[in-house]
Amino acid sequence: MIVKLNPVVELSTSCQYGRSFELTASINFNQDLLITMNICTKPISESLGKQIINADNKSILEIDQEKIIGIFKTYGVLLFRGFTTDTNIFREFSNLFSKDFINYAGGAFNRRVINGDNTLLSVNDYQFGIKLHGEMYYQKNMPLMLWFYCANPALEKGETTVCDGRQFFAQLSPDTRNIFAKNQLKFVVQMTKEEWQKKYKIEDFQEFQKICKSNYTNLKRYDDDSVCIEYICPAVISSRCGNHQVFINSILPTMQLNPQVLRFEDDSEIPAEVMTELNEIAERLTTEVAWRKGDILMIDNTRIMHGRRDFTDEKRDIYIRLCSPAFSY
Repeated sequence: MIVKLNPVVELSTSCQYGRSFELTASINFNQDLLITMNICTKPISESLGKQIINADNKSILEIDQEKIIGIFKTYGVLLFRGFTTDTNIFREFSNLFSKDFINYAGGAFNRRVINGDNTLLSVNDYQFGIKLHGEMYYQKNMPLMLWFYCANPALEKGETTVCDGRQFFAQLSPDTRNIFAKNQLKFVVQMTKEEWQKKYKIEDFQEFQKICKSNYTNLKRYDDDSVCIEYICPAVISSRCGNHQVFINSILPTMQLNPQVLRFEDDSEIPAEVMTELNEIAERLTTEVAWRKGDILMIDNTRIMHGRRDFTDEKRDIYIRLCSPAFSY
């Protein structure tokens, strides 16, 4: 049952949800707030996601998991706000919905391990802004779901940005859609021995070969044990929930920070006018999550791109976990 509430509503209703029951409420909420049993929600923005609001001062660990899963499948990004949380509660809560956590081996950035748990990582080693992207979309084995936790927000700026890849695809021009339909992306990265050992958190080259094979990554080794790796992938994928096309990839931050590693599969460059269009759409569709201490963000990494605004506050502390959903998806 979902009831839209006016600013002050006297609500008395009954519905069948396993059994009949009576729900009565007198509530003073914003007009866009929804109540569904003991879960209150409102949009993160006009066009994106849902906030899950702690309206009855309950533990986040007591939340109705099936309802959260249903809302998540519909909207792709959920912001849990107003709950009492800490790092341990964040870990326990994310465990309820997740499996197959990964440690960011092969990731683009250095990430600090939190409390000795290599599935709990800081995202604050750099302070520059990062454009919208799908997490680890430069390799086959990327996480399907992401969790963010705000241990301490920046005093200003440092918002996490989010954007629905379905909406992004819908705004692509026909010409650009056609370009991406005909051309896959190719990431080409050169690394010294020390660099690939650090990036993939291993010492042995044979283990590195296995990782590359599992990631469908072409690997070339040189006499000094430096390497060149190539990974080919589409810019647009089919959604896991519903029949949708989703623009989700790592084009924007790669062209922002390391453009020489990205091209089309035939080695041609991505046209400048296409990059202009992508950046313009990204800014139109971007929603900023202005963090509050204790916030938790749940993201579908097969649909929702994310990024970050720049910041200067060194006390900003945001953590991430990378995983797969522990529910059918």
